[in-house]
Amino acid sequence: MFNKVIDLIGGDLPKVENSLKSVREMPDGHTSELLGYSLGIDGKRIRPALTLLSGKFFTNDLPDLIPMAASVELLHNATLIHDDVIDKSTVRHGRPTVNDIWGENKAIILGDYLFAKAAELCASTGNIRAIQLFSHTLAMMSIGEMNQAFDAFNLKQTREQYLDRICKKTASLFILATESGAILSKAPEQSIKILREYGYNLGMAFQIVDDLLDFLSTEDELGKPVGSDLAQGTLTLPAILILERQSEDGSIRNYFENRGDLDMKRRVLESIRGSSVIQECYDVAAGYCVNACQKLCLLPDSLSYQALTDIADFIVKRNN
Repeated sequence: MFNKVIDLIGGDLPKVENSLKSVREMPDGHTSELLGYSLGIDGKRIRPALTLLSGKFFTNDLPDLIPMAASVELLHNATLIHDDVIDKSTVRHGRPTVNDIWGENKAIILGDYLFAKAAELCASTGNIRAIQLFSHTLAMMSIGEMNQAFDAFNLKQTREQYLDRICKKTASLFILATESGAILSKAPEQSIKILREYGYNLGMAFQIVDDLLDFLSTEDELGKPVGSDLAQGTLTLPAILILERQSEDGSIRNYFENRGDLDMKRRVLESIRGSSVIQECYDVAAGYCVNACQKLCLLPDSLSYQALTDIADFIVKRNN
C-alpha cells in the first residue's frame, strides 16, 4: 500500500534521496563513513513523503519542498541516534547502532551534525515561518525527551502525561512535516491548520502503534529487542492501562524494582499481550487516524487526499 503512496509523489522522493546522499558525501573520511552508515538505510521515508504530499495540494512544482522534506528526515535520523545513546541501545533496524560501533561520544557528535544539516536545509527555503516551526519542533522534541528521562521508572505516570510526551517527542515532527509543506506551498491559513491537525493526529497514532509493537512484535520484526521501553523504565499506553485497571497486579512494579530480571520482563510482556488493553490501544490509535482524515475533504481536490488517507490506514495496520 505504501508503495502506491510513493508512486503518487512521482520523481520528487528520489530528489529528496539525492539531497540526503549529498549530505552523506563528505570529503572527511571519518564523517563520511558515519553519515553513510546512519543515512544508508532504505526506510519508508514517511515524514518527507508527508511534506511533499501536503505541499502538492496546492502546487506540483515547488523546489523548496525538496530541501524541507530532506530536513525533516535528517531531523528524524538525528533524534534516533541521540535516542540510542540515551537508551544505550545496541541494535536498531536489525543492525548495530552508531554508538555501539563507534562509541557514544562520536554518536552524539554525529547527531549534532545532522541537526545542523537539517537546520541548514530548512533555512535554504528562505521561509521564516518554516524556519521558526523547525526551531519550535526541535525544542518540543527535546522537552519530550527530558520528560521521558525524568519519569523513567516512575509508576505514577498518568495517561495524560504519556499523551503529552508523545505529542512532543513524535507528533511534533509529523506536524513539522505536514505544516511546513502547506506553508511552503502558500496554502490558505485554514488549509495549513487542517494539515497541521492531520500531522498531529497521525503522529499520535503512529507512536501508540509503535509502543504496541514493542510488546507484540518479534525482535526480527522490530529490528531491536522486544520490550525495550520497559527495559528503559518508559511507561507507554499499554502498561499505563494495565496499572490503572490492575492495581493488584505487581508484575510491572516488581520488574521496575528488579531491573534486568529477564524472567520478570517475560511475565510482564505475557500479561500485557493477553489483556484487553491491546485492542483498546489500537482503538485509541484508530480514533486519532479518523480525526486526522476527517477534514481533508475540505482541501482542494488532489491525489494527495487519497494518499494521506492511505497513510493513516497504513499506520494502524503496520507491523514494524
